[in-house]
Amino acid sequence: MFYYIIYYKKLLIFFALANIYHTHSQYTDQINSNRPGLSVGAFSVGKKVIQVESGFEYRNYKHKSYNNSKSVGKVSFLSLRYGFLKEQLEVIYDGIFMFDKLTNKNTIPNISYKRQGFLTNFIGFKYLFFDPFKKEKEINLYSWKANQFKIKDLIPAISLTLGTNFSSEKNKYPLNDIFDIVYKPFLYSTTKIPVKKNSVISGKAILATQSHFLGTWVFVTNFIVNRILTENIEKSYILTLTHTFDPKWSIYLENQGFMSEIYNDNLFKFGGAYLFNNDLQFESSLGINTKNTPSSFIINFGASYRLDFHQDINPEILKEERELRKTDKKERKVQKKSDRENKKADRRARKKPKKND
Repeated sequence: MFYYIIYYKKLLIFFALANIYHTHSQYTDQINSNRPGLSVGAFSVGKKVIQVESGFEYRNYKHKSYNNSKSVGKVSFLSLRYGFLKEQLEVIYDGIFMFDKLTNKNTIPNISYKRQGFLTNFIGFKYLFFDPFKKEKEINLYSWKANQFKIKDLIPAISLTLGTNFSSEKNKYPLNDIFDIVYKPFLYSTTKIPVKKNSVISGKAILATQSHFLGTWVFVTNFIVNRILTENIEKSYILTLTHTFDPKWSIYLENQGFMSEIYNDNLFKFGGAYLFNNDLQFESSLGINTKNTPSSFIINFGASYRLDFHQDINPEILKEERELRKTDKKERKVQKKSDRENKKADRRARKKPKKND
């Protein structure tokens, strides 16, 4: 418990220090969704914006080492994002829930299990602490040279997400191992089967970068440390390249890698998104991995929608308002000082003795 107290203290200290940095608003007129990929973009949704990102996925796993035992299931995704206090800050909930049928082919007859449970149940905060676009210049429509690719365009925006995973000791997918209850036949008689312990509470940190170049390309990287303060820390990365070839249509390619003592894998996804309007986006994708222990095949469909209560404030107007408040404050001070002097003068006048005629 002591370690978790230290973790949360560090989290609070980070966001307190983050307020020292000044970054201008990165609210956009069009929805800014993390879908259809799994990477987290560097920018927040914007102050007073509520955003829902959801999807459904078909997954098919087959494990060669377990006599081609397989898992076929459906996965539901839900991400809730809310921008508050500052333009750069948002609170996030990420939930991934799975329903599957696992067929154990190590036994005769084969044994099937129906299961359900959380793969992800996360709450955290994301803060954008570096924004290279805060002094973005207007596009010169008449000069190709002025708008051509520059190395500085690759300088990324950077954000940090810190939060907590919540799970259960009775979770059917301990440490997200789909084949947890299936083992090689010879292990039953020669080796004691290890039991994976699922942590009820653990920490998670995501360092995200986001670069924009050539007007229609976006490159996002995520470096993730999961299950912090447990014995089963997992490190992973996500690389996402997105290209917009039409005001409504975009495509993406994503690579996700996992590294831990329990599970190592590489997953590749390809998909596209359609912007229905400024607040609604639909998307779909396909995914496969590079191994057969297990192999995986994924089909995904989803949508993102936002409730936009954002209020645009012109920086010049803010500056004028600050100057007016300063002027008003000075005038009130001068007025108070004048009132005090007048009161003193009145008291002195009342204390003076009247002259006899």
